Amino acid sequence: QVQLVESGGGLVQAGGSLRLSCAASGFIFSINVMGWYRQVPGNQRELVAAITSGGTTNYVDTVKGRFTISRDNAKNTVYLQMNSLKPEDTSVYYCYTRIRGYNYWGQGTQVTVSS
Repeated sequence: QVQLVESGGGLVQAGGSLRLSCAASGFIFSINVMGWYRQVPGNQRELVAAITSGGTTNYVDTVKGRFTISRDNAKNTVYLQMNSLKPEDTSVYYCYTRIRGYNYWGQGTQVTVSS
């Protein structure tokens, strides 16, 4: 059973930092692309960052230079380091992977950035 469990969200002032973690289980973590999405109610879910099994990363333009995605295959965990946070980063952040054509999501963690 695939499970993705996020943690690390919270309330932070603009300019601050947070690190999100996603603990994965139920699949071979090391060979899968992992990603972080975010969604504000009423909006579509947006890909924030992704990392391949080989460590190649990509980011949405709005977070480039501020966010860093990384993975620890020994711990089956993917991280999202978020620096210089802005109020517009406020959202629910979801961990994501895709296995044999199916999308899997975590339960989400709320990030709120106050101005």
